[in-house]
Amino acid sequence: MTDRRRVIIGITGASGTILGVRMLQLLRPLPDVETHLVMSPAATRTLLIETDLKADDVTSLADVTHSFKDIGASIASGSFRSEGMIVAPCSVKTLGAIANCLTDDLISRAADVCLKERRRVVLMFRETPLHAGHIRAMQHATEAGAIVMPAVVGLYYKPQSVDEMIDHLAGRALDLLGIDAGTVKRWQGQGGDTA
Repeated sequence: MTDRRRVIIGITGASGTILGVRMLQLLRPLPDVETHLVMSPAATRTLLIETDLKADDVTSLADVTHSFKDIGASIASGSFRSEGMIVAPCSVKTLGAIANCLTDDLISRAADVCLKERRRVVLMFRETPLHAGHIRAMQHATEAGAIVMPAVVGLYYKPQSVDEMIDHLAGRALDLLGIDAGTVKRWQGQGGDTA
């Protein structure tokens, strides 16, 4: 048994693959965290479009990498202990699968296992605008215990770059698993009379 906190990161083919990559980068230097990565084939394709990275660059950031179709992997079992899972970004296909308990790939299976074990599952949904089906899927996922966290950029901390926005979003998602990555500029209150 490991004393390290295990975190599962799923990266799907939705736009925003850098969010999952950045979480792995932030977790890598933490000696008490062990990361488990699952990337969909579509994630690999989107990664090549959106970044200068290759799949091997991303898998090298994780302690353990699992095959997308390996539903017999360790993270597919409730006996595998973890802090939970973050799907970043979360495609509408994956959101729908998780919301409806359709577990034919390892990302949706690992998320379903975390939910049944009452562990945190954070879904960084990347779709806009939304139609009623998306909203229903988010509702169903929430009712199952997931936290739907659309990758919506906050501006109160006055970000100066896209990297700052990514760091803030990644940090806020990791916050939901109880991990402070040191990248969130926390609100300190407005102070003064605003009337």
